Amino acid sequence: MAADPTTISYSIVIPVYNEEAVLPVLLRRLDLMLARLQEGAEVIFVDDGSRDSGPIVLQALAKRDPRYRYIGLSRNFGHQIAITAGMDAAQGEAIIVMDADLQDPPEVVDQLIAKWKEGFDVVYARRLSRAGESPFKRTTAHLFYRLLGGMSSVPIPADVGDFRLIDRKVLDALRQMPEQDRFVRGMIAWLGFRQTEVAFHRLAREAGETKYPLFKMARLAMSAALGFSDAPLRLAIWCGLVVSGLALLYGGWVMVLWMSNDPHLVAGWSSTIVIMSLLCGINMLMTGIVGLYVGRIHAEVKRRPLYVVQTRLGFESGQSMPAQGALRAIHE
Repeated sequence: MAADPTTISYSIVIPVYNEEAVLPVLLRRLDLMLARLQEGAEVIFVDDGSRDSGPIVLQALAKRDPRYRYIGLSRNFGHQIAITAGMDAAQGEAIIVMDADLQDPPEVVDQLIAKWKEGFDVVYARRLSRAGESPFKRTTAHLFYRLLGGMSSVPIPADVGDFRLIDRKVLDALRQMPEQDRFVRGMIAWLGFRQTEVAFHRLAREAGETKYPLFKMARLAMSAALGFSDAPLRLAIWCGLVVSGLALLYGGWVMVLWMSNDPHLVAGWSSTIVIMSLLCGINMLMTGIVGLYVGRIHAEVKRRPLYVVQTRLGFESGQSMPAQGALRAIHE
């Protein structure tokens, strides 16, 4: 018996930011993917403040094809927030998150769904290779995942991005986590549930430029480290203890030299300056670490909405979007 096309089983969430160059190929491969699915599906494009002609193409598509939806955010809120906005609007029983650059191949979605039908609640796609990336980026990514895995209080899978499928009950639990500085893959790992993986070879970007340069990757790494580990704070404590211990040892050595009337004791002025500079530098470093945590607390207590929606197309009339905070749709 054919599935009811009006019932949405799968929601594919795709954040988009200045991806006009890749859209023709992406849409063609999405059409092929949707044609293979036996159950009803929707594709939700989340425009994260694009400045190219991509929104025009996606808005026109949402108006003529009922399988596609369009959410236009009022400005660039960031990749993790765009993912959240798309998941908030998803109606499917299974939600699939993938990037628009085709480094997350739509063909892998079939494998994610197959694992979900076996009873898994979270199915993440693990990268076996990273084609088209420089040795520097591959090396730093490898170090990031290993370091994060060692620091985090919950196990976060290595070599795994945001390309994954989550069950509706996982999404409902995720919506109970309203933090502002989001690291979605870490949040899903924290939730638990039955999780498994699907391995794939990550392809080179089909067209356009990466939206995660070194600076943004560093910000994401910092967000992950601060959000899922207190290791930096513990590091500050241990550094303080070590430096204090060394200072006491050095002070004892100076006392020994003084008691023995060592003639070279006066020559220690330069070492005093070095030690003071070292202590000041360590103090500033530790204060900065604590300041990062305080800054996150400040962002949380303001309780601003995670995002603001400017345009929504392709959704049923009157359908509401559950929001983290006070989501506001300016125009439909």
